[in-house]
Amino acid sequence: MSNVSDTKLYDILGVSPSASENELKKVGVRVLTFQKLVCMSNPYKSNCLTHIYSKTHTFKEISFAYEVLTNPEKKDLYDRYGEQGLREGGCGGGGMDDIFSHIFGGGLFGFMGGQGRSRNGGRRRGEDMVHPLKVSLEDLYNGKTTKLQLSKNVLCSTCNGQGGKSGAVQKCTACRGRGMRIMIRQLAPGMVQQMQSVCTDCNGEGEVISEKDRCKKCEGKKVIKEVKILEVHVDKGMKHGQKITFGGEADQAPGSEPGDIVLVLQEKEHETYKREGNDLSMTHKIGLVEALCGFHFTLKHLDGRQIVVKYPAGKVIEPGSVRVVRGEGMPQYRNPFEKGDLFIKFDVQFPENNWLSPEKLSELEDLLPTRADPPVISGDAEEVELQEFVSQSSSGGHRREAYNDSSDEEGGHHGPGVQCAHQ
Repeated sequence: MSNVSDTKLYDILGVSPSASENELKKVGVRVLTFQKLVCMSNPYKSNCLTHIYSKTHTFKEISFAYEVLTNPEKKDLYDRYGEQGLREGGCGGGGMDDIFSHIFGGGLFGFMGGQGRSRNGGRRRGEDMVHPLKVSLEDLYNGKTTKLQLSKNVLCSTCNGQGGKSGAVQKCTACRGRGMRIMIRQLAPGMVQQMQSVCTDCNGEGEVISEKDRCKKCEGKKVIKEVKILEVHVDKGMKHGQKITFGGEADQAPGSEPGDIVLVLQEKEHETYKREGNDLSMTHKIGLVEALCGFHFTLKHLDGRQIVVKYPAGKVIEPGSVRVVRGEGMPQYRNPFEKGDLFIKFDVQFPENNWLSPEKLSELEDLLPTRADPPVISGDAEEVELQEFVSQSSSGGHRREAYNDSSDEEGGHHGPGVQCAHQ
């Protein structure tokens, strides 16, 4: 637009009245990233910006110009009637935080890596308190209600979380209430380093209270310790690592919303059963006669019931085989009447050597299935003896050491760290 009433705001940003919205956004980025860090420490060192900005332009003026020219309605009002029209229309500067919100969707200190408030003025949220809660497999099968005692910070009731008398809390002048001190150091022309540290005057609180005005109960800390008793319900079918959350029960702090107390279930190992999802598994030892002739045995389940497991005669249990009992696994979470399965792996125990006389072995062989036909053995075949296997890892190590020792004897003894030189 060429017939604008006033070009002052355009001149502050160094753009023409016909600049597009994209060009204005680029200018805003340059203002925030360079002018803030460089020009405030030494305006004359920023050669890339001296043709656009003057040190006489304050951040308030720049932010006001940017806010007006990026708002279509305000821009149109300014182009027609100048700053007088803006004043009559009730337009006020929104500050640097509004520029950051417009460009990056967040506040100034959020862009710089701080923890600024949300633009709608919402309170910060405190951290969650996470605690492990050990439970047995029986607890997860049957469900359990227990009480847990925790110590947490709560706002002082005497001073209502203010730390002292009304009006006694003053903003820290050293850090201007931020709780952090920011120092900018010139490294080279056009290059600066920003360092941030906790303010030592207020210990990062951003506020100071004189000794005489401090609350006697909390000693100016604004919070006191309180013991909290939580009633924890472990539902049937819950799993290892599952979380139980108590909303808003974490530490309280002035000006912030309390976080949650989160309990993380940790399942203890069971001596009989192992859980796999909604199923249970176990290992049961049986003898050879049981594996061949059938059996029945009893199990104590996680709810205390005695279960009789039967297997009919005539069905053989092979070593390492697995059988399943339907519907005797873990209850499903929030659907406890539906249960998984119980898987039983059988470890078949064979009798010891020479447990039966040769005569009885012949009788037993007559009862067992017939042997396979013997192989045809040629005349030059060599007969070997089958022996029991014993792990030879240790003996092999001894043999290797003996071999090394003999090599040393043959080659001569070398002192530690001495190596042969190769030509």
